[in-house]
Amino acid sequence: MWPFSSSKPKAKTMNLKKISTDFSTTGQITPEQIKDVAAAGFKSIVCARPDNEEGGQPAFVEVARAAEAAGLKIVHIPVSGPLGEGQIIRFHDAWKDLPKPMLGYCRSGMRAGSLFATL
Repeated sequence: MWPFSSSKPKAKTMNLKKISTDFSTTGQITPEQIKDVAAAGFKSIVCARPDNEEGGQPAFVEVARAAEAAGLKIVHIPVSGPLGEGQIIRFHDAWKDLPKPMLGYCRSGMRAGSLFATL
């Protein structure tokens, strides 16, 4: 008989990287992790990951729904490939308008960090 586990898989933990006092990055977050994001003190979220980049990835709208229910502001600035002027402008607007501290996420956190680096 095959050994099957009846326990649920553990939720992936966030690997937060603090870039500045007001900005941190992490890899993909799930709607279930939004409570942890809020508990960590974040007031807004920037998603730099395009939808459907990888199988099993939660859609932005699912994460946004959970974030808004938790009282967090959230914006989607998908990046695939080099940063474009439009993405940079949208991030600068979000930085100016959204409450801090802000959490940026994508698959690994690198694209979100790249957006912050344009400030």
